[in-house]
Amino acid sequence: MSFAILGIGTALPPNSVDQSKAAEYACNLICESEDQAALLPVLYRQTGVRRRYMVYNQHALEEVATTGKASVSSVFIPRGKDDRGPTTQHRMDRYVEEAPTLAHRAATEALERAEVMPSEITHLVTVSCTGFSAPGFDIALIKRLGLPATTQRVHVGFMGCHGALNGLRVARGIAAAEPESRILLCAVELCSLHFHYGWDPKKVVANALFADGAAAVVGAPAPDGQSQPWRMAASGSCLIPDSEYAMTWNIGNHGFEMTLSTRVPGLIGENLRPFMDTWLAKHGLRVEDIRSWAVHPGGPRILNCVEEPLRLTPEHTSVSREVLSEHGNMSSPTVLFILQRLREREAPLPCVALGFGPGLVAEAALFV
Repeated sequence: MSFAILGIGTALPPNSVDQSKAAEYACNLICESEDQAALLPVLYRQTGVRRRYMVYNQHALEEVATTGKASVSSVFIPRGKDDRGPTTQHRMDRYVEEAPTLAHRAATEALERAEVMPSEITHLVTVSCTGFSAPGFDIALIKRLGLPATTQRVHVGFMGCHGALNGLRVARGIAAAEPESRILLCAVELCSLHFHYGWDPKKVVANALFADGAAAVVGAPAPDGQSQPWRMAASGSCLIPDSEYAMTWNIGNHGFEMTLSTRVPGLIGENLRPFMDTWLAKHGLRVEDIRSWAVHPGGPRILNCVEEPLRLTPEHTSVSREVLSEHGNMSSPTVLFILQRLREREAPLPCVALGFGPGLVAEAALFV
């Protein structure tokens, strides 16, 4: 039994910022020397991001960039050189306030595109790594969408950029076990809440890449061999050996703290092809048989290190680069944004979706 995608919905916060402006804002928030101020715009340009969306108050950021202070009263505006920003509790308070609304918009669009009524949903899978609360946004979705009180829930938490692929694996498992199920998956991330204040080379790149967004999928069981396209037929996972240090995501006193090693692209490049060859062979396929790719754009170097060992052309990753440019790295929802565009453009199948997260782990999903 495979999991058929019936509809995908996406949502973005109302505030957006051009990447060059984002560099200006960041300069006033984190730079501590003229050398850092000169380097920061270069790092921001190298991300391949043109625009990002965020729940931050854009007016306040503009005031900080132009005057060094803001008239808006907010714990997110630093009050001095040594201020490292709001506490984790303040950031979680904002997550609780903002995440349900963004998730609701994405889920509503997915239900409409799938032509499925909220009352038909039997299972809800939620995904997030940028916030914690209980009751969480899963309960908020049940109430705001009017899902049945009997809706069964699974939450995939703190798994990073590949979290939506883990969520799809859960949805496929439910579909296989319960042939009458109708499943709603929703991923929401507010990465901007974890902006790092102060200069730290390991965190500056994360500041430059990440953004906010939500995406949702409505799906149902589909017997193997059914003609309906965009069915998730298989999933795979590969823990790259001795790579725990390469990508970390930890809870600190001033938000969740990410570190990205410069070795991440190399580790992926060295290990991806053997994994893909073995995994695809189990399903009677070769890398050369895959006609579309939904690669999570952790950054331009990540896309480059996927293209080389798999011998992909720039056309294969063009949609990934589009989404990165227009929205930044939204963590877990990002791959669903890419899948939505591929489906809308009637991209050829089979398609493989790839994502990478702390571990270092590569996650994959096969669509036919």
